[in-house]
Amino acid sequence: MRSPRPGTGPRTHRTRPRPGAPTPQVRAVALGTAGLLALTACGTPAASGTDPTADGPLAVGVFLPGSTSDTGFMQSAYLGYQRVEEELGDEVDMSFVEEVAAADYEQTLVRLAGGSDLVISVGGQTDADLRKVAPQFPDVTFVEIGGPADAEPLENLAYYDPQQAEAEYLSGAVAALSSSTGKIGFIGGVELPAIVNASAAFANGAEAAVPGTTVVTPQFLGDFNDPAKAKQAAAANFGVGVDVVGQIVNLGKQGIEQAADDAGAAMIGGPIPGECTAPYAGYVRTDIGTEVEYAVQSVLDGTWEAAQVPFGLTSERGGTEFVLCDDDPEIADALATITDSVAGGDVTPY
Repeated sequence: MRSPRPGTGPRTHRTRPRPGAPTPQVRAVALGTAGLLALTACGTPAASGTDPTADGPLAVGVFLPGSTSDTGFMQSAYLGYQRVEEELGDEVDMSFVEEVAAADYEQTLVRLAGGSDLVISVGGQTDADLRKVAPQFPDVTFVEIGGPADAEPLENLAYYDPQQAEAEYLSGAVAALSSSTGKIGFIGGVELPAIVNASAAFANGAEAAVPGTTVVTPQFLGDFNDPAKAKQAAAANFGVGVDVVGQIVNLGKQGIEQAADDAGAAMIGGPIPGECTAPYAGYVRTDIGTEVEYAVQSVLDGTWEAAQVPFGLTSERGGTEFVLCDDDPEIADALATITDSVAGGDVTPY
């Protein structure tokens, strides 16, 4: 395996250095190719057989395969990371890696696990590599955010589910209620189970809000961060009469926004709400940072479990809401009713 190179590989950050600890750059160089292979082979844990917090702060490594400025999943997670630092101070020693190519997921997770008590991996696209790495480090705790809802947790690996389908049910409802043409669409990034389920929920929410709404076949780009692909997909939607598009992409939103502006159409933003200006009809707020905070706190207070842990409207842990940009009281009332039906468990999103 090759070591990351400045400007081309993963970007590692330690935002609160431990006294005497090597900098991320020194650690990366010290590991090198041979070190990464050795860690993979022997699986040496960060603190074998010890209480993670017995000798100092909890060392937390957060794996963000995308960018912390993507206005999407990664940035939302990073905002939670920052809140952990601010609120827990010396109880934690935080570091994160961002912008990682898929081919480097496994080596990056190995490197994080080698220096952490808790590793948090954000995004279902990391699942296969995380399930390889976690058993190699039995004394390190792992959490995956946004992985398969039906995945079997491992002894040291928990799954936190933001239940994006709940939010997309609301998104589909607002898209249908806001549409003038009666035709809406959905664009997703990587065709992961959670994203496919969310697209189905989008269609179901639209039908619940405005029966007979046409939802064109969802498009999956194979990438959450490609504005050009996203713009092309959105333009194709608008070209067949779609006038509102829902989405689950990250940097790709830039392309959808451009296409919507060009077509005089609308889109649903999120997971981080922005300004209520054209072309936005509203925003899904999915707070991935809440799940980062929950993971850290559960390890600190000893309540962490190797389980599927749900968040969202139907969970007391929360993390989901819809920010409506339309001031039409009928749309607001309809959204409130549909939100209550989802939160109360009266409907199955997909």
